[in-house]
Amino acid sequence: MRIAVCPGSFDPVTNGHIDVFARAAAVADQVIVAVLINKTKSSLFTVQERIEMLQEVVAPLDNVVVDSFYGLLVDYCRTHDVQAIVKGLRAVSDFDYELQMAQMNYRLAGVETLFVSTNPLYSYLSSSLVKEVAAHGGSVDGLLPQSVLGRLTDKLAENPSA
Repeated sequence: MRIAVCPGSFDPVTNGHIDVFARAAAVADQVIVAVLINKTKSSLFTVQERIEMLQEVVAPLDNVVVDSFYGLLVDYCRTHDVQAIVKGLRAVSDFDYELQMAQMNYRLAGVETLFVSTNPLYSYLSSSLVKEVAAHGGSVDGLLPQSVLGRLTDKLAENPSA
């Protein structure tokens, strides 16, 4: 069985992320969307909230599951028999960073990294940008699933300084 992982913070998940998950699901037997638990980074949504949102949006993809991890991604890959890491690339600047990570992951554990060029519809899209625009009252409709948009709106109403 070919297992791939799509790692990230997904704070929140965007339509660009979902596009990468679906494309990975088309070439792997199983895809794990793995939420990174980063205790040093301040997130808008809790890990559990992000997992719940991801489970909702990947439900139509039969071979995609959601999990979380802490520490090195390659350790997670070894533990879960993951053969490939799938990363979406929006721009050349993404490639510079991701190539270094891919080479290190291969050196540490022999895990391949597969790069998926982002759908041009989402090439500018990031969770950080979505949060910033939404926090300042801009419309992010169509950039993330409606269920996630609702949660983002509610979260920003609870915490206007986010």
